[in-house]
Amino acid sequence: MSEAQTEKNFGIQKVYTKNISFESPNAPAIFLEEFQPVLNVDLSVESKHLDDDLYHVEIRVTVTTTVEDTTAFLCEVEQAGIFNIVGFEEEEKQYILAAQCPNVLFPYAREVMSDLIAKGGFPQLLLEPVNFDAMYAEHVQENTDSKPS
Repeated sequence: MSEAQTEKNFGIQKVYTKNISFESPNAPAIFLEEFQPVLNVDLSVESKHLDDDLYHVEIRVTVTTTVEDTTAFLCEVEQAGIFNIVGFEEEEKQYILAAQCPNVLFPYAREVMSDLIAKGGFPQLLLEPVNFDAMYAEHVQENTDSKPS
């Protein structure tokens, strides 16, 4: 089979939790407050080429929760994976790295985060699903719009 006829393949080599952090700087006093939380969620995706057809993708989810002006908790999860991506055009590969790989990783990050928060003494937090396809399309559109004509 020639290079032009290389079969396309997307495979998961490894999924792992790279880093986790949970802080409740105002415990135990925060547990005595009426819990009407304000939630702030930040999400980022990074990818890098490792070797041949192997790529590393990492999503970072940070949740900061406050009650009035007091921090109830801060939780951060870095979920990562190593993926085998073979035979795709560059544009397809960028889409896979920015949308498909995060779609694989996010449920793991959501589970780890939910467990950490519950073990920290707070109500279970179930993060809403994330549309990584839409995020990628928005990123592509922003980059297209910002290019000089």
